[in-house]
Amino acid sequence: MRIDVPLRHAHRLLNHGPTTLVTTRHGPRRNVMAAAWVMPLDFEPPRFAAVVAAGTFTRELLEAAGECALQAPTTAQVGLTYAVGSNSGRDGDKFERFGIATEAGAKVAAPLVTGCACWLECRVLPEPALQSAHDLFVLECVAAWADDELWAAGEWRFPAAGRRTIHHSKGGVFFATGERIAAR
Repeated sequence: MRIDVPLRHAHRLLNHGPTTLVTTRHGPRRNVMAAAWVMPLDFEPPRFAAVVAAGTFTRELLEAAGECALQAPTTAQVGLTYAVGSNSGRDGDKFERFGIATEAGAKVAAPLVTGCACWLECRVLPEPALQSAHDLFVLECVAAWADDELWAAGEWRFPAAGRRTIHHSKGGVFFATGERIAAR
């Protein structure tokens, strides 16, 4: 079940560097892509950086809509993550093609992918120089949720055996988030 994450803790949802699904919608057109380069930038208000390459369908929709959703897929979604990262949305609706279930967001039109570990609804903060030179988008998070089976007391609690977030290495190779270790 999705539970609210206070915006002051939104950075914690992605600070461990998972592969991220970026969803966009502008009018009737929607898309989802896998992104390896998404990271927190600031605490309050929560801001994130995401690299979205020029010429991609996601970039087109992101620029048109000025908003998106970020979500961290889990080990159960490795195949889905690889598929949406390896196919263009210009070739047809990836949600229909891959049978991706979604839910509506609260503050942005971008769909939220069901089954992820977390969801962040974001608005683009215009930074034309960064977008043009580095394909880098600065996003302000306006709503955040996490899966209550994986998030408690303001932090991730991944079970020893079960769903974890994933990290892309190369060409369809992913790693699952590892063991929790606390410094003394």
